[in-house]
Amino acid sequence: MRQIPVSQLTQLVARLCVEANTHLPEDLKDCIRRAKAAETAPLAQSILGDLEENFTFAGERGLPICQDTGMAVVFLTLGQEVHFTGGDVTQAVNAGVAKGYLEGHLRCSVVADPLRRVNTDDNTPAVLHVKLVPGDQVTVTVAPKGFGSENMSRTRMFTPAATQGDIEDFVVDCVRLAGSNPCPPVVVGVGLGGDFESCALAAKEALCRPVSVHSGDPYYADMEARILERLNALDVGPQGFGGRTTALAVAIEPRPTHIAGLPCAVNMGCHVTRHAQGAL
Repeated sequence: MRQIPVSQLTQLVARLCVEANTHLPEDLKDCIRRAKAAETAPLAQSILGDLEENFTFAGERGLPICQDTGMAVVFLTLGQEVHFTGGDVTQAVNAGVAKGYLEGHLRCSVVADPLRRVNTDDNTPAVLHVKLVPGDQVTVTVAPKGFGSENMSRTRMFTPAATQGDIEDFVVDCVRLAGSNPCPPVVVGVGLGGDFESCALAAKEALCRPVSVHSGDPYYADMEARILERLNALDVGPQGFGGRTTALAVAIEPRPTHIAGLPCAVNMGCHVTRHAQGAL
C-alpha cells in the first residue's frame, strides 16, 4: 500500500489551477494557429490573431488567459493501492483550489448557495470527480470551467428511435443557438449514452481530451468529423463575427445505456478550453 500525505495533493491541485488558467494546452494553441492560417474572412482571421496574441502574452507573463478563471472541476483518478494520510481528500482538494486561486490572483467566482449568491471568496468548493482504478498511481486533472460557455450546454433524453442524424442535428443546433455567447471558436464535448447525469459527465470529460486526438472508434471519429464540418459551415465564426472557424474540435464519449434510452449531453467549451494534468 503506497501512502501519500494529503498535503502533496493540495500542492499539486494549487499548481494545476494556476497552470490551467495561464497556459493553454499546446495542441489547442496549434489548432487556433492553423485556423487563423486557413481562415478566409479578414475579420475572423484578425480575431484569431488576437486570440493567439492573448494566449501567448498570458503564458509569457503568467497571467490568466481569460478574466473568467472558472469553477474548478477536478478529476481525481485514484489507484486502489494508494492510502492518503493526514487528512480528508476532499478538503485537501478544496484547500488546493483556494491556495491556487488566492496566491495565483485568479478571480474567485463561486457562490455558496445558488439562490442566496454569497461568494465563498476562495473559489471553493471544487466540483470533484473521483475514479478508482487498479494500481498505486494518482492522476489529477484540473479543468477550470467558465460559465459563458457552460451556460450554453444542453442535455436531451432521446429515445432509441432517434437516429445518428438526429444526434448530429442536436449537437449542431446547440452550437447554432449558442451563437456568440460561448466565445467561439468552441470546443464541443458530447456525452452519449449512460443515464441523465453520466452523459453530462461524459461530455465534460470529452472537453479534457486533447483536440488533436479523435475517437478511437472509427464510427464516432467519422461522426466527430461530420459534425465539425457542419459547425464550421454555420458562419458564426470567431466571437460571432462570421467566418469558417466556429468550432475547433468535437469530441464524442459514448457510454453503455438502457435499452429504452439514448441520453445526449453537449458541453460547450470556449476557445479557452483549459485543463492541466499532474501525477503523484
